[in-house]
Amino acid sequence: MKNKSKTREYIESILIAVVIALFIRSFIVEPFKIPSSSMVPTLLVGDHIFVNKFIYGLRPPFTKKHFFQFKTPDRGDVIVFIYPVDESKDFIKRVVGLPGDIVKADGKDLYINGEKVEDTPIFVEANKEDKRKLDVTNNGWSKSSLPYVEGWDELDFAKENLGAAEHLVQFERHYHWRPMGYFMREHGGEIKIPEDHLFVMGDNRDNSSDGREWGLVPMENIKGKAMFVWLSLDHDFGWLRWKRFGTWIR
Repeated sequence: MKNKSKTREYIESILIAVVIALFIRSFIVEPFKIPSSSMVPTLLVGDHIFVNKFIYGLRPPFTKKHFFQFKTPDRGDVIVFIYPVDESKDFIKRVVGLPGDIVKADGKDLYINGEKVEDTPIFVEANKEDKRKLDVTNNGWSKSSLPYVEGWDELDFAKENLGAAEHLVQFERHYHWRPMGYFMREHGGEIKIPEDHLFVMGDNRDNSSDGREWGLVPMENIKGKAMFVWLSLDHDFGWLRWKRFGTWIR
Protein backbone atom coordinates (compact mmCIF):
# COMPACT_ATOMS: atom_id res chain seq x y z
CA MET A 1 0.00 0.00 0.00
CA LYS A 2 2.89 2.35 0.82
CA ASN A 3 4.47 1.72 -2.60
CA LYS A 4 1.13 2.38 -4.32
CA SER A 5 0.69 5.58 -2.32
CA LYS A 6 4.20 6.70 -3.28
CA THR A 7 3.56 5.92 -6.95
CA ARG A 8 0.24 7.72 -6.79
CA GLU A 9 1.95 10.77 -5.30
CA TYR A 10 4.47 10.83 -8.14
CA ILE A 11 1.74 10.55 -10.78
CA GLU A 12 -0.35 13.25 -9.12
CA SER A 13 2.69 15.56 -8.92
CA ILE A 14 3.46 15.01 -12.61
CA LEU A 15 -0.15 15.61 -13.63
CA ILE A 16 -0.35 18.81 -11.58
CA ALA A 17 2.90 20.04 -13.13
CA VAL A 18 1.59 19.29 -16.63
CA VAL A 19 -1.70 21.09 -15.95
CA ILE A 20 0.13 24.14 -14.57
CA ALA A 21 2.51 24.18 -17.56
CA LEU A 22 -0.38 23.92 -20.02
CA PHE A 23 -2.26 26.70 -18.22
CA ILE A 24 0.78 29.00 -18.30
CA ARG A 25 1.44 28.25 -21.98
CA SER A 26 -2.20 28.68 -22.96
CA PHE A 27 -3.03 31.86 -21.08
CA ILE A 28 0.07 33.63 -19.78
CA VAL A 29 3.42 33.00 -21.51
CA GLU A 30 4.39 31.00 -24.59
CA PRO A 31 7.85 30.44 -26.12
CA PHE A 32 8.43 31.42 -29.75
CA LYS A 33 11.45 30.87 -31.99
CA ILE A 34 12.51 33.50 -34.54
CA PRO A 35 12.77 31.55 -37.83
CA SER A 36 13.56 34.33 -40.31
CA SER A 37 15.38 37.65 -40.67
CA SER A 38 12.23 39.77 -41.13
CA MET A 39 12.65 41.49 -37.73
CA VAL A 40 16.41 42.13 -37.90
CA PRO A 41 18.03 44.10 -36.27
CA THR A 42 15.51 43.91 -33.40
CA LEU A 43 15.31 40.10 -33.45
CA LEU A 44 17.86 37.75 -34.96
CA VAL A 45 17.46 34.31 -36.50
CA GLY A 46 18.00 31.86 -33.65
CA ASP A 47 16.51 34.11 -30.94
CA HIS A 48 14.07 32.32 -28.64
CA ILE A 49 11.61 34.65 -26.97
CA PHE A 50 8.73 34.60 -24.52
CA VAL A 51 5.37 35.99 -25.64
CA ASN A 52 3.01 37.64 -23.16
CA LYS A 53 -0.39 36.11 -23.98
CA PHE A 54 -2.13 37.76 -21.02
CA ILE A 55 -1.63 41.43 -21.91
CA TYR A 56 -4.28 41.60 -24.67
CA GLY A 57 -6.79 39.37 -22.87
CA LEU A 58 -7.38 35.70 -22.15
CA ARG A 59 -7.61 33.53 -25.27
CA PRO A 60 -8.55 29.85 -24.75
CA PRO A 61 -6.54 27.33 -26.82
CA PHE A 62 -7.84 26.43 -30.31
CA THR A 63 -10.11 29.51 -30.39
CA LYS A 64 -9.81 33.10 -31.56
CA LYS A 65 -12.07 34.51 -28.87
CA HIS A 66 -10.47 36.89 -26.36
CA PHE A 67 -12.07 37.13 -22.95
CA PHE A 68 -11.44 39.89 -20.42
CA GLN A 69 -9.61 42.00 -22.98
CA PHE A 70 -7.45 44.40 -20.98
CA LYS A 71 -6.04 46.45 -23.87
CA THR A 72 -5.40 46.38 -27.60
CA PRO A 73 -1.94 46.64 -29.21
CA ASP A 74 -0.26 50.04 -29.35
CA ARG A 75 1.58 51.40 -32.35
CA GLY A 76 5.13 50.11 -32.16
CA ASP A 77 4.31 46.88 -30.27
CA VAL A 78 6.00 43.71 -31.52
CA ILE A 79 3.27 41.07 -31.68
CA VAL A 80 2.91 37.37 -32.48
CA PHE A 81 -0.20 36.50 -34.46
CA ILE A 82 -1.81 33.78 -36.55
CA TYR A 83 -0.81 34.39 -40.17
CA PRO A 84 -4.06 35.33 -41.97
CA VAL A 85 -3.03 33.67 -45.24
CA ASP A 86 -2.12 30.32 -43.65
CA GLU A 87 -3.50 29.85 -40.14
CA SER A 88 -1.19 26.92 -39.45
CA LYS A 89 1.65 29.46 -39.08
CA ASP A 90 2.49 32.12 -36.52
CA PHE A 91 4.18 35.39 -37.58
CA ILE A 92 5.92 38.13 -35.62
CA LYS A 93 5.92 41.78 -36.79
CA ARG A 94 5.70 45.34 -35.50
CA VAL A 95 2.36 47.18 -35.32
CA VAL A 96 2.41 50.17 -37.67
CA GLY A 97 -1.24 51.00 -38.34
CA LEU A 98 -4.15 51.01 -35.87
CA PRO A 99 -7.89 50.99 -36.66
CA GLY A 100 -8.80 54.23 -38.42
CA ASP A 101 -5.22 55.05 -39.48
CA ILE A 102 -4.26 55.78 -43.07
CA VAL A 103 -0.90 54.16 -43.87
CA LYS A 104 1.31 54.84 -46.87
CA ALA A 105 4.74 53.37 -47.68
CA ASP A 106 6.73 55.25 -50.29
CA GLY A 107 10.18 53.74 -50.78
CA LYS A 108 11.98 54.08 -47.43
CA ASP A 109 9.46 56.62 -46.19
CA LEU A 110 6.48 55.66 -44.05
CA TYR A 111 3.46 57.92 -43.57
CA ILE A 112 0.69 57.61 -40.98
CA ASN A 113 -2.35 59.85 -41.32
CA GLY A 114 -0.48 62.06 -43.76
CA GLU A 115 2.55 62.64 -41.52
CA LYS A 116 5.94 61.15 -42.26
CA VAL A 117 7.26 58.88 -39.52
CA GLU A 118 10.47 60.41 -38.22
CA ASP A 119 13.69 58.46 -38.62
CA THR A 120 17.32 59.15 -37.76
CA PRO A 121 20.18 57.53 -39.73
CA ILE A 122 22.39 55.27 -37.61
CA PHE A 123 25.95 54.64 -38.80
CA VAL A 124 27.92 51.57 -37.72
CA GLU A 125 31.30 49.92 -38.12
CA ALA A 126 32.70 46.51 -37.22
CA ASN A 127 33.90 46.07 -33.65
CA LYS A 128 37.55 45.00 -33.80
CA GLU A 129 37.43 43.01 -30.56
CA ASP A 130 33.98 41.41 -30.64
CA LYS A 131 32.84 39.91 -33.94
CA ARG A 132 29.26 39.73 -32.64
CA LYS A 133 28.96 43.53 -32.32
CA LEU A 134 28.67 46.57 -34.57
CA ASP A 135 29.74 49.87 -33.05
CA VAL A 136 27.44 52.86 -33.45
CA THR A 137 29.49 55.83 -34.71
CA ASN A 138 26.92 58.61 -34.25
CA ASN A 139 24.78 59.57 -31.27
CA GLY A 140 21.37 59.05 -32.88
CA TRP A 141 20.92 55.79 -30.95
CA SER A 142 20.94 55.41 -27.18
CA LYS A 143 23.12 52.30 -27.29
CA SER A 144 26.79 52.20 -28.27
CA SER A 145 26.51 49.00 -30.30
CA LEU A 146 24.19 46.71 -32.27
CA PRO A 147 24.24 42.94 -32.66
CA TYR A 148 26.16 41.75 -35.72
CA VAL A 149 24.03 41.67 -38.88
CA GLU A 150 25.24 39.72 -41.90
CA GLY A 151 26.02 42.04 -44.82
CA TRP A 152 25.90 45.09 -42.52
CA ASP A 153 28.20 47.12 -44.79
CA GLU A 154 25.54 46.99 -47.54
CA LEU A 155 22.71 48.09 -45.24
CA ASP A 156 21.31 51.39 -44.02
CA PHE A 157 20.09 51.56 -40.41
CA ALA A 158 17.72 54.13 -38.94
CA LYS A 159 16.02 54.81 -35.61
CA GLU A 160 12.29 55.02 -36.22
CA ASN A 161 9.94 57.03 -34.00
CA LEU A 162 6.96 54.72 -34.11
CA GLY A 163 5.07 54.66 -30.84
CA ALA A 164 6.78 55.01 -27.47
CA ALA A 165 9.43 52.31 -27.95
CA GLU A 166 12.82 53.14 -29.46
CA HIS A 167 13.65 50.71 -32.24
CA LEU A 168 15.74 50.31 -35.38
CA VAL A 169 14.85 49.45 -38.95
CA GLN A 170 17.17 48.47 -41.78
CA PHE A 171 17.14 48.77 -45.57
CA GLU A 172 19.13 47.31 -48.45
CA ARG A 173 21.37 50.17 -49.58
CA HIS A 174 21.43 49.12 -53.25
CA TYR A 175 17.63 49.26 -53.62
CA HIS A 176 16.93 52.41 -55.62
CA TRP A 177 13.29 51.49 -56.26
CA ARG A 178 11.21 49.56 -53.75
CA PRO A 179 8.02 47.74 -54.75
CA MET A 180 5.21 48.69 -52.40
CA GLY A 181 3.78 45.15 -52.16
CA TYR A 182 0.80 43.49 -53.79
CA PHE A 183 -1.80 44.44 -51.15
CA MET A 184 -0.72 48.07 -50.91
CA ARG A 185 -0.49 48.37 -54.69
CA GLU A 186 -4.03 46.99 -55.04
CA HIS A 187 -5.20 49.78 -52.72
CA GLY A 188 -3.48 52.54 -54.65
CA GLY A 189 -0.48 52.78 -52.35
CA GLU A 190 -2.50 53.96 -49.36
CA ILE A 191 -4.44 51.86 -46.87
CA LYS A 192 -7.12 52.88 -44.37
CA ILE A 193 -7.15 50.40 -41.51
CA PRO A 194 -10.68 49.14 -40.75
CA GLU A 195 -12.08 48.48 -37.31
CA ASP A 196 -10.68 45.43 -35.45
CA HIS A 197 -7.65 45.16 -37.75
CA LEU A 198 -3.96 46.10 -37.64
CA PHE A 199 -1.32 46.85 -40.25
CA VAL A 200 2.08 45.33 -39.46
CA MET A 201 5.58 45.48 -40.93
CA GLY A 202 8.95 43.85 -40.26
CA ASP A 203 11.91 45.93 -39.08
CA ASN A 204 13.97 44.43 -41.92
CA ARG A 205 11.98 46.50 -44.39
CA ASP A 206 13.36 45.12 -47.66
CA ASN A 207 13.24 41.48 -46.54
CA SER A 208 9.91 41.07 -44.81
CA SER A 209 6.70 39.45 -45.96
CA ASP A 210 4.23 41.68 -44.16
CA GLY A 211 1.08 43.79 -44.51
CA ARG A 212 2.38 45.52 -47.61
CA GLU A 213 2.21 42.19 -49.42
CA TRP A 214 -0.59 40.11 -47.87
CA GLY A 215 -2.83 42.55 -46.01
CA LEU A 216 -4.23 43.19 -42.55
CA VAL A 217 -4.18 41.27 -39.27
CA PRO A 218 -7.59 40.73 -37.61
CA MET A 219 -7.51 41.50 -33.88
CA GLU A 220 -8.82 37.99 -33.22
CA ASN A 221 -5.60 36.54 -34.72
CA ILE A 222 -3.35 38.16 -32.13
CA LYS A 223 -1.64 35.72 -29.77
CA GLY A 224 0.41 38.11 -27.66
CA LYS A 225 3.17 40.67 -27.27
CA ALA A 226 6.86 39.80 -27.56
CA MET A 227 8.57 40.15 -24.15
CA PHE A 228 12.26 39.24 -24.05
CA VAL A 229 14.94 36.92 -25.46
CA TRP A 230 15.61 33.96 -23.17
CA LEU A 231 17.96 32.05 -25.51
CA SER A 232 19.87 33.05 -28.65
CA LEU A 233 21.60 30.54 -30.93
CA ASP A 234 24.27 32.06 -33.15
CA HIS A 235 24.05 30.82 -36.74
CA ASP A 236 26.74 33.23 -37.97
CA PHE A 237 29.59 32.49 -35.57
CA GLY A 238 28.38 29.38 -33.74
CA TRP A 239 27.39 28.57 -30.17
CA LEU A 240 25.42 31.17 -28.17
CA ARG A 241 24.88 34.92 -28.11
CA TRP A 242 25.20 35.23 -24.35
CA LYS A 243 24.71 38.99 -24.26
CA ARG A 244 21.27 38.72 -25.83
CA PHE A 245 19.94 36.60 -22.96
CA GLY A 246 17.33 38.63 -21.08
CA THR A 247 17.15 41.38 -23.73
CA TRP A 248 13.74 43.09 -23.62
CA ILE A 249 12.07 43.55 -26.98
CA ARG A 250 11.24 47.18 -27.80
